[in-house]
Amino acid sequence: MEFKKNQMVELYIDDIGNEGEGIGHIDGYALFLKDAVIGDKVRAKIIKTKKNYGFARVEELLESSADRVEPKCPKARQCGGCTLQHLSYEKQLEYKFHKVKNCLERIGGLSEIEEKMEPVYGMEEPFYYRNKAQFPVGYDKEGNLITGFYAGRTHHIVDGTSCVIQHPVNEKILLKVLDYMKKNNITAYDEKTHTGLVRHIVTRVGFVTGEIMVCLVLNGQKKNLKNLAYLVDSLREIDRMTSICINQNREKTNRILGSKIETVYGEPYIYDFIDHVKYQIGPLSFFQVNPKQTKVLYEKALEYAGLTGNETVWDLYCGIGTISLFLAQKAKKVYGVEIVKEAIDDAKLNAKINGFENAEFFAGKAEDVLPREYEKNGVYADVIVVDPPRKGCDGKLLDTMVRMNPKRIVYVSCDPATLARDVKILGENGYQIEKVSVVDQFSHSSHVESVCLLSRKPR
Repeated sequence: MEFKKNQMVELYIDDIGNEGEGIGHIDGYALFLKDAVIGDKVRAKIIKTKKNYGFARVEELLESSADRVEPKCPKARQCGGCTLQHLSYEKQLEYKFHKVKNCLERIGGLSEIEEKMEPVYGMEEPFYYRNKAQFPVGYDKEGNLITGFYAGRTHHIVDGTSCVIQHPVNEKILLKVLDYMKKNNITAYDEKTHTGLVRHIVTRVGFVTGEIMVCLVLNGQKKNLKNLAYLVDSLREIDRMTSICINQNREKTNRILGSKIETVYGEPYIYDFIDHVKYQIGPLSFFQVNPKQTKVLYEKALEYAGLTGNETVWDLYCGIGTISLFLAQKAKKVYGVEIVKEAIDDAKLNAKINGFENAEFFAGKAEDVLPREYEKNGVYADVIVVDPPRKGCDGKLLDTMVRMNPKRIVYVSCDPATLARDVKILGENGYQIEKVSVVDQFSHSSHVESVCLLSRKPR
């Protein structure tokens, strides 16, 4: 059967895709539908066709799945942030568990992996969990000043000052910034014409300390913010306001933050804790966005590392030293590696703040630093921890890890497909999976974190 664009079809949703989209089949032809749930029966319009699959849009919900719930946010369908809010939380966790399991089976070639997987670690309260937000500023069709979030795969702003996965204090911040901009005729940025001043409002909140940072991203200089004192005084009315700063980004780019930052009130950073470890966080710092689940994730990584106090540990892709310092609590020595120099500066500072003298950090690519230190300086590892970006580990790095022959490798992953690919390579080179944990770090989205323990195979 041949399908065409704009054709209307009725179908039953019988599967779920990699991004959380529903999948229905007609005569073996798969159609992917955003906002559809397994068990739904829908009338849909086909919007794009390929040879063996296509994409469709739900026009009418004919029968609702037992797993479908009413989204807490009225704009969940428009906004690109929460792709699974219409799915019950129990089913979201089940989906994420199977997403990791299926990748390890299909890509990693691990046929009996489920028996090594722990039950998924979900949240007691899967809302209001994010400690960082980036709100674009612009105008609606009537020319009214707005802020909110981009609709999925677009740069169209969905107007809104409240968000059910962000810290509630953000709404107060946004309303105060918008009020200031309106009263002082401060313009919003237009990316098409590269005109206008305020591009983004970036916030960070310390969930343990309560400290708050607000950073305005400008297409221009601070002097263009008329009556800035009014904004500062207004934001200071919010309890625990700790840092107000200006970031200059005049580039024609999708990157949100530029490199030039000026503090206009308080400190250029805030502090927060993960368990007993204290971290200094600036506007540019990489810090996990879900502090409650980060604690779960790092405790699991620490448990899998199996440290007794005598081990030398390498933490690769270490960022500002978040996992490194967790490991330093129980390791003899920890070496951290990160490509971003500013992150390494933060890591060294965080080690000093916490009094860790057994942590040392290197700026550079992990695939360059680790071979250099191993081959030229003879540095070895009892345990290696990796927390790579979505693309996974570099092949050269995996090769060096194998040659270093650590007792254990702890792989923290934000992408189960590249985790499975790398685990397969490590498996072919003498390492086997012992345990896997799935942690829901990004509730109501399709993203999932996992931690995998690998050990040397007996010879």
